[in-house]
Amino acid sequence: MIELRPFDSLGGDNHGWLNAKHHFSFAGYHDPARMHWGNLRVWNDDTIQPHTGFPPHPHRDMEIITYVREGAITHEDSLGNKGRTEAGDVQVMSAGTGIRHSEYNREDVTTTIFQIWIVPTRQGDAPSWGARPFPKGERSGQFVTLASGYDNDDDALPIRTDARVVAATLKAGESADYPIGADRKAYLVPATGAIEIDGQRVNARDGAAISDLAVIRVTAIEDSEIVLVDAA
Repeated sequence: MIELRPFDSLGGDNHGWLNAKHHFSFAGYHDPARMHWGNLRVWNDDTIQPHTGFPPHPHRDMEIITYVREGAITHEDSLGNKGRTEAGDVQVMSAGTGIRHSEYNREDVTTTIFQIWIVPTRQGDAPSWGARPFPKGERSGQFVTLASGYDNDDDALPIRTDARVVAATLKAGESADYPIGADRKAYLVPATGAIEIDGQRVNARDGAAISDLAVIRVTAIEDSEIVLVDAA
């Protein structure tokens, strides 16, 4: 089953410095039909103006993955971590027992991100943060795991939950398969381009909530960059 969630159906608000779109209920947007998808709780599509951002604020008991689409985001937290994550790269913050952090666009250009929150499988661990580059060439024509709760995904950033975050870049006409298993849920968003899954077209920044599908075959209608969460 594929439930399409077109971009223009998403909740959100334009705050001037931040234009936020929410795939799931978040902040002032509440839709009882869009509370979560398995253990995936939040998928925000944020456009952040230059030299603005989120001042220090707390989190706990959440795995927060930031996928930078354009520009760069600068992170600082109460553990003393500092880092700049740029387009194509990923950062992960395991909020654990509690952490404060800020995220700013310190660039001269607009930054766009997907921020994904996944409910952790285990609690009580100390907070942590990490980031790494994932050159788009590595995911050309195939899905690559960016963040994972599984020990055998050695190259991925670790998260403390039964889930994976994967991405692929496809040229028009190319296809890629992701074997998920019919007992799992997937949520997929093209960052750019347009794709087709099981005869259903999914345009850039639309969401596709997928269930009861053992293998997800994605075919690019246009050159596309795709992010997918494999959720419990």
